[in-house]
Amino acid sequence: MNKNIVFCGVGGQGTVLASRLVADAAMKENRHVMTAETIGMAQRGGSVFSHMRIDDKQEKSLTVVRSPLVARGDADLIIGFEPGETVRQLPYLKKDGWVVTSTRPVQPVSAMIGLSSYDSEAMISYLKKHVAHLILVDADQALADIGNPRVLNIVLLGAAIRTGEVGVEPADIVEALHARLTEKVWEVNEKALAYAG
Repeated sequence: MNKNIVFCGVGGQGTVLASRLVADAAMKENRHVMTAETIGMAQRGGSVFSHMRIDDKQEKSLTVVRSPLVARGDADLIIGFEPGETVRQLPYLKKDGWVVTSTRPVQPVSAMIGLSSYDSEAMISYLKKHVAHLILVDADQALADIGNPRVLNIVLLGAAIRTGEVGVEPADIVEALHARLTEKVWEVNEKALAYAG
């Protein structure tokens, strides 16, 4: 089954790493993967998102995915690292799609300096009203339970994998983690991947 996934958050949350781990795992399963990322604002805490399209397992190099961009209304899954960014990407979600998002807000710079307002509770209420398949991850509790403030991306990835909508095996994500990260953080990231709250 082909999968269309949107990852979204703000700079510094590990959005791009999460998307690359899924891409690595899908390619290990001999599937064709295309991605597109916006990372220019990442260092300033701006919006970051990745689109990912994954083909079924290939037969004779036949490729169904010809563009990395997910069309509006075609995403099987949105993995949101921040409620406001998740709401911003909702137009990409298909009618019966899934959303996995952190409940921890990250205020945009414009709200911090008083040029706009930001109400994370309103964002979460909006998601509850408009998304049939919604998993809210209490980031503060998860990170306290795991004992590491830097693994939210992997907690969210684990929750998303358990929906069945990522379409890759957890063991392949673990292998991708081992390939991309240093050995000293393998254990905590594996714990984060398995975290079920």
